[in-house]
Amino acid sequence: MQRLCELGWIEGRTIAIEYRWSEGRDERSAEIAAEFVRLKVDIIVTSATSHVLVAKEATPIIPIVFATAGDPVATGLASSLARPGGNASGLATLAADLAGKRLELLRELLPNLRRLAIMGSAGNPFIVMELREVGTVADTLGLDVQTLAIRQASDISRAFETLSGRVDALYVCTDALATTNRIRINTSALGARLPTMQGSRDYVEAGGLISYGPNFPDLWRHAGDYVDRILRGQKPDDIPVEQPTKFDLVVNLTTAKGLGLTVPTRCLLGPTR
Repeated sequence: MQRLCELGWIEGRTIAIEYRWSEGRDERSAEIAAEFVRLKVDIIVTSATSHVLVAKEATPIIPIVFATAGDPVATGLASSLARPGGNASGLATLAADLAGKRLELLRELLPNLRRLAIMGSAGNPFIVMELREVGTVADTLGLDVQTLAIRQASDISRAFETLSGRVDALYVCTDALATTNRIRINTSALGARLPTMQGSRDYVEAGGLISYGPNFPDLWRHAGDYVDRILRGQKPDDIPVEQPTKFDLVVNLTTAKGLGLTVPTRCLLGPTR
């Protein structure tokens, strides 16, 4: 909204916005998408691969702007980054590509890391890709991996029960389900004395240990540019998908202290990419 205001759009005067929250539930996303189609909105703005797929299923006509999507080409959201085709375009996080950097940072905090649990939503096509990528990178590093696939909030407690102290750290894949339940995930991880690696500073602010990923406010700001261009007549299939240019490394020093960890100076200075 800040970016749209800078571009001359004022909510309640030159633009009207219908806000909805999916609560991290796919069935709720489908209800919202259908409602927006009934309301005949001019643009649907959303975030996360699963939500974009649901919106595209609901309408092949209404333009869709995604503020974040994992790998739009691999998940079928776009034909290519340069020419997405169809009715959707926006920002790609390409989060699976960051798996190596995240595990590198995690090993700097935990030099004796040997056993890793990976948690992610099995209902999100991109997260399924990320789970595989993290597992592949972990294998090359000689780590034993346990995958925790979740589909709804109630799966989180059961996933932690299966760990029983058999892992050294937890890698959490970022999507709507995990974000909505980040406090629950982090509380359970802290209770099990498990260091966590996550993809967004929101998780670290909610008690997680460390996150590395795109600067999400910057992505949302750029989403405002996409909305502006479409409202002024451009079609989404002519607007290239952009990739992030700003990345955040965030460490919760209080959580680190509680886990008895010393944060290396290099982590505090930030990684290069």
